[in-house]
Amino acid sequence: MLLSIKTKLKLTKTQQILMSKHAGIARFTYNWALRTWQDLYNDGLKPDKYLLKKFFNNHVKPELEWIKEKGICQKITQYAFDNLGTAFQRFFDGVAEYPNFKKKGRNDSFTIDSGGKPIRVGGKSVKLPAIGWVKTYEGLPHTSCKRITISRTAESWFIAFSYEQDCKPTNKAHDVVGVDLGVKQLATLSTGVVFANPKSYRQNLAKLRMLSRTLCRKVKGSKNRYKAKIKLARHHAKVANLRKDSLHKITTYLCKNHAKVVIEDLNVSGSAIR
Repeated sequence: MLLSIKTKLKLTKTQQILMSKHAGIARFTYNWALRTWQDLYNDGLKPDKYLLKKFFNNHVKPELEWIKEKGICQKITQYAFDNLGTAFQRFFDGVAEYPNFKKKGRNDSFTIDSGGKPIRVGGKSVKLPAIGWVKTYEGLPHTSCKRITISRTAESWFIAFSYEQDCKPTNKAHDVVGVDLGVKQLATLSTGVVFANPKSYRQNLAKLRMLSRTLCRKVKGSKNRYKAKIKLARHHAKVANLRKDSLHKITTYLCKNHAKVVIEDLNVSGSAIR
C-alpha cells in the first residue's frame, strides 16, 4: 500500500532562508516555462515540457549563477517543468483552468530527489539532498522515498512524501455502507451513524474579517503589514486544519469499519465544510 505523510519542519533561520531560495528558484523556473510556452504558442508552434526543459538546461540555466549557489539542489528545476506539463494536461482534459503565474509568498513549494537514489527517512531528522540535515517536530517512519516535496504555509515549512508499506486486510464491521453528504449534517451513514458539520469557517469568520480589516489598514510594504499578513495566513491555516481534521476522522472511520463505501454521484467538492 502506498502511504503518504506531511509534517512540520523545525528549521533554523539559516535553513528557512535556504528553503525560501529553493522555492524562489522553483517559482522562477515555472514562470519562465509558462511565459516561454505562451510565446511559442503565439508564434504558431506546439511547445511541450520536454522541449522547454532541454532549452532551459542548455541555454538559460548556465547563465544564472544564483541557481548554482552552494546548498541549492539542482533537481528542483526539472519538477517545475513537470508541474507545468501536468497543469496544461489537466487544462486540455477540461478538469482545470488555464495555468497561472506563481506569486511570491503564495503556495510556495518545491520538490527534490536524490538523482534516482532512495532517500532514507526516519526519526526526528531527515538528510535532504544538497540541503543537509533538518529536524521535524514528530517522528517519521523508518523507510525510504523517491522524492520529497517541501511547502510553506504562513511562515511554517512542511515536508511531504509517500512510501510503500505492507498492510494486511482487517476484519470489517460492515461489508457495505452508504454515505449521504449534507449541509446541516456533514455526512450520514446507512448504518445510522451521523457526523455533525463542525462549520469551522463560520465559527472563525468574525476573526477572519477582523484580521482582514487590520491588514487593509496597514501601509503597503511596511513591516506592520507583513506581520498582519502572517497573522491572517496563520488563522486561515487554522481553519483549513480544522476542516482536514474532520475529514480525516471520517475517512479513517469509514476505512477501518467498512469494506466498501458507496456515495452519491454528486459534486462532492461543492459540499465543502463551511
